[in-house]
Amino acid sequence: MLIDSHCHLHDREFFTSEQAEEMLARARENGIYRIVCIGTSISDSLVAREFAESHDGVFWTFGVHPNEVVSEEDLRQIQKELAELNPEIFEDPKLVAIGEVGLDYHYEGFNRDAQIKLFEEMIGLAEKNNLPISFHVREAFPDFFEAIAKFPGVRGVIHSFTDSKKRLKRILAETDFYVGVNGIATYMPLALPPLERILLETDAPFLTPKPFRGIINESAYIRNIAEWLAEQKGANFETIEKETTKNAERLFNFSDSILR
Repeated sequence: MLIDSHCHLHDREFFTSEQAEEMLARARENGIYRIVCIGTSISDSLVAREFAESHDGVFWTFGVHPNEVVSEEDLRQIQKELAELNPEIFEDPKLVAIGEVGLDYHYEGFNRDAQIKLFEEMIGLAEKNNLPISFHVREAFPDFFEAIAKFPGVRGVIHSFTDSKKRLKRILAETDFYVGVNGIATYMPLALPPLERILLETDAPFLTPKPFRGIINESAYIRNIAEWLAEQKGANFETIEKETTKNAERLFNFSDSILR
């Protein structure tokens, strides 16, 4: 059985309720038995929570994407909303991580200082609640490494890694983080981590793998990514299935809930 460790199936900007139900059914048919819906803002995280609570085998994360803070005022508003949250939401057994959180310097006009402040607060939230982190890091690895050095006990996965082989080597050498491999790897020449450090993910609706490029991504395509990875690693499919599932279960400490 396989796990989609990062998707946005709960987000009605991309999927209707009917599409989401159809995609869950196709995921089951393709051997995907757990799905993690990733929060990108406080409100989106709570939608992910609601979706997970109403579906077996679906889990959620709480996070604020770095692109949510483009000003100090944005940061203050997010801090205010975080302070007003009922702390009991972090006791939900279907909450498996803080994320996606991190740093993203790709788009013009980003606010470096505000992003770093928010990122460090979210790492602190993960530590306080003994949760791993789904990291989003784009063109910001120097500041990322500096930030995580302040939190030596942090656990997590670097979602959708597309940086250099040199950066990957540093991640593997200096941290215990897992690395998310998704459909983008099937059509771009990316450095791959060893199997014991890989989590499979779709990032649906984005990054649809070959041979389905051009259509919306979905959790069922985890099987295609796993098959592609087996070819790249010279391994059989069952090995990829077993090892990546074990990695995800170790990081997220899932409850017994599975897709039914």
